[in-house]
Amino acid sequence: MALNARLDHRNPLVFDTHELGRRPGALQRLTRTVDAPKDFGIKEVIGVPEGTPVELELRLESVMEGVLVTGTARATAEGECVRCLEPVEQQLEADFQEMFSYPDADDRGRPVAEPGDDAEDDEDRLFVEDGLIDLEPVLRDAVVLALPMQPVCREDCPGLCTECGARLADDPDHHHDAVDIRWAALQGLADTMKDGEKDEMSGAEAEAGVDEKQEK
Repeated sequence: MALNARLDHRNPLVFDTHELGRRPGALQRLTRTVDAPKDFGIKEVIGVPEGTPVELELRLESVMEGVLVTGTARATAEGECVRCLEPVEQQLEADFQEMFSYPDADDRGRPVAEPGDDAEDDEDRLFVEDGLIDLEPVLRDAVVLALPMQPVCREDCPGLCTECGARLADDPDHHHDAVDIRWAALQGLADTMKDGEKDEMSGAEAEAGVDEKQEK
């Protein structure tokens, strides 16, 4: 989070920490139900649909260097089975913990003269901005880690028939007679030879008929 970013207190995922103050050990517990933001999950695989409720249980604790947030998010995720392509619905529970640092304190909570000198470190840290913290990036990471990369409708889902695409769970006895292409080629050769033998036999029979007529 950029140090000079302006957070909107009207955003349901932005929380006010002013009540905690900067007294180490101060504690605040919160519960809140918010609407899921856009693209909340693993894109094109499974995720929490935009606008559906996400229940949050939070514990905000003031420490020397900032505010430590511990919480759990609960929601219903929707996706598609990777085996049979049927819709999948899963109850999601994602736990998370994140430190939001005061921009004017180092890792030991001591004031620093020029915050943000180490830009690389700042990119990996989240900060308290004017007493506000934004939980959206934390929740996104937690949700992605809690969701399956390959969701299935059931653990033993047999998937789809590779021949015709039929859903195998609907017809456990579904099958196709397997034909080995190597034997198919030999079979074709055998059929050709049989046709040749038939032609030879037909020719021989015709010649025999002519000879019989000549003898008579």
